Amino acid sequence: MLRTRIIFFTALLAMVLAVGLPRHAMAGQTTEVAPVETLGGGEFDEAFMDEDEAEIAAAAVADPLIHFNRAMFTFNDRLYLWVLEPVARGYRAVLPVVVRTCVRNFFRNLAAPVRIVNSLLQGKPRLATAALGAFVVNTTAGVAGLGDPASRHPELDPGDEDLGQTLGRYGVGNGIYLVLPFLGPSTLRDTVGLIGDRFLAPATYVLTPAESGAATGVKVVNFTSFHIGEYQSLKAAVLEPYVALRDAYVQYRRKKVSE
Repeated sequence: MLRTRIIFFTALLAMVLAVGLPRHAMAGQTTEVAPVETLGGGEFDEAFMDEDEAEIAAAAVADPLIHFNRAMFTFNDRLYLWVLEPVARGYRAVLPVVVRTCVRNFFRNLAAPVRIVNSLLQGKPRLATAALGAFVVNTTAGVAGLGDPASRHPELDPGDEDLGQTLGRYGVGNGIYLVLPFLGPSTLRDTVGLIGDRFLAPATYVLTPAESGAATGVKVVNFTSFHIGEYQSLKAAVLEPYVALRDAYVQYRRKKVSE
């Protein structure tokens, strides 16, 4: 099973390297938001863009699967509004905030290996040390990560590094934009990173697939219980939710890679 996973991940990594590195190769397929190369005279025109235009152009991503992505966006939208948020509301009504905070802390602490390894891969030893220190403190003094005493020490801020950011730091482009069922916005690079991060998650080797799925469900519902209504507010504030979410995601990930 492990050998099969490694072969599958290697194939996906080769795909993202092939698609992601030559960013200009798919510029002509970008939908609705044109990359810099298609806006005019290259460097000359870019020099006269205002700051907002330059940021949008730099964050543009190829979206050749827009029809599939829109279908997945609609699916996720209905799933959130009709299933996830109602469940999260009931969950919030039953469990006090202190319990839900402990659950959030536990899952975040459990993901420490992902942050530590990716910090090292990105050449950030100080951040890796902070992530390791936070993990040790929260696992011991925080009682298996239910508490977060490390948050009282700024020098133990663990960051939020993942393999998608690591690939970006090494020059791998976004590839194409993807909306994943259940998971939401992503890119080809970040999807490969998501799979790679699974190999670093302890739960992958301890839990069965069914148990892992149940744990992920609890994590998502618990997270949503802290953000009731935010998604509806975002949708109400924009004219085209699909485009707004796509562009916001790509700009956010671009910022994370550059940090």
